[in-house]
Amino acid sequence: MILNLSTLNKYDPSGMYKIYDMWPEMARKSYESNIDAADFHGIDHIVFAGMGGSGAIGDIFSSMLSKTNVHVSVTKGFVLPATVDSNTLVVTTSVSGKTTETLAILDSANKKNCKIIAFSAGGKMLEYCEKNKIEHRSFRQTHSPRASLPVFLYGILKALGNIIPMKKVEVLESITSLDELQRNVNSSNLDDKNPALDIATWISGIPLIYYPSGLQSAAIRFKNSLHENAKSQVFLEEIGEACHNEIVSWERPANVRPILIQGQDDHITTKEKWQILKEYFETKKIDYKEVFSVPGNILTKLINLIYLLDYSTIYLAVRNGIDPSPIRAIDFVKQRQDIHSVKVVKT
Repeated sequence: MILNLSTLNKYDPSGMYKIYDMWPEMARKSYESNIDAADFHGIDHIVFAGMGGSGAIGDIFSSMLSKTNVHVSVTKGFVLPATVDSNTLVVTTSVSGKTTETLAILDSANKKNCKIIAFSAGGKMLEYCEKNKIEHRSFRQTHSPRASLPVFLYGILKALGNIIPMKKVEVLESITSLDELQRNVNSSNLDDKNPALDIATWISGIPLIYYPSGLQSAAIRFKNSLHENAKSQVFLEEIGEACHNEIVSWERPANVRPILIQGQDDHITTKEKWQILKEYFETKKIDYKEVFSVPGNILTKLINLIYLLDYSTIYLAVRNGIDPSPIRAIDFVKQRQDIHSVKVVKT
């Protein structure tokens, strides 16, 4: 399908693409807003709890803190790590404010001797925090949790500025870089020079995402966006581990398309593995797509990759005649969970 504004509006009637056009502006406004900074001391362990689009924020912070002396855990479920203590900060994020798993984590953290801060657009999370006198910061949801990523990510960065070792100049660098990328990927630039549209046009069959460990959060987000926006099955493999097992699967033909997400400054041994993997694909005549991070700090790398790859999933959805916004299967699961919870309470 030829992609233009007419087809975008036809298959994306709620205008998700319009929200993505505003991502740099959303990030800047959130970071420059008057959010009260959290004041926690003596922290040596941070737990980020969240699911789906909210959980992606924990993944990003985990990557940002990977080379610091702060121990980081990312929890996507109902159970807090057993290592939580008085020097632990538990950060719960639920854009909707009603995510069952994250509310359970918040309740568990409240019963332990740890520090807590919560972020949501309101809902049950805000109610719980007000009732239990837990620090909470509210941000507005725009379109959907996944489309609201820059508002929450940069708002949380501002709120945790005394804790997260990310300089203001580095944060602003990441937003400036988003501005530059936006000019190339936005909906007024639907030609063959648009890198997001190029990725969307290339994808067919089942995408298989390869990534280095430092860019894991961008790869996971890409996987999730392919699921939610393009309604596509997708595989995910860390490059080092793939070379020890997954690569064997290529000895048989498959309707799978490899996408190689590479960092500008990947470790030298990782670069060697990329070269070997590409050489193997070429000998087997397997077509692959390379996606490179931009130069800059880790936040700049991650948010630019996420912006580029998220946009590609919107374009992919529209090219396939799919509305990227509805998530009916997730709605079905949540409705069944609510029904089950009511039955358990009555029992």
